[in-house]
Amino acid sequence: MRDLGVVQHGAGILAEPARAFDLPTERGETERIVDELFAAMERIGQVHPFAKGMGLAAPQIGIGRAAAVVQPPGDAPTIILLNPRITTGSDETDDQYEGCLSFFDVRGLVPRPLKITVETTALTGETATTVYERGLARLIHHEIDHLDGLLYTARMLPGIEPIPVEEYRQTGRAWVYDRT
Repeated sequence: MRDLGVVQHGAGILAEPARAFDLPTERGETERIVDELFAAMERIGQVHPFAKGMGLAAPQIGIGRAAAVVQPPGDAPTIILLNPRITTGSDETDDQYEGCLSFFDVRGLVPRPLKITVETTALTGETATTVYERGLARLIHHEIDHLDGLLYTARMLPGIEPIPVEEYRQTGRAWVYDRT
């Protein structure tokens, strides 16, 4: 992943909260960063297909700003997250294995809410609120964590460690995106 321009685990930028955009004042800068995220996703997607969806946060390409993009599975449109903030999360959670482009060779069992409400900022400066559920909630939450300077390993329960991809494939617990 490093060869594709993805910052790897241990880099300081992944542990720092990303700086929010002042929109609409920084619209040009915001559009440039979103374009860079799309270009990086395109490069990554040419090498690794992600049937379960994928996301990429600006810190993962070395930009400490609060922008992320999430490509849901299938033909759903890409979601652009600017200055995202989770305002509520359901009490109901599930534990699923997650991977991360910043340390691609392991997977970790992470508890997350099954439903989250997210507030974002549009390029015009207006805010929007969206509810995400199940697999999409997990993808969105993972990317927002990146913008808060957290890796999924910070959400794993005590005593649980990431496992090599080969071992993960043998667990039979591969996460499946649920459209319901």
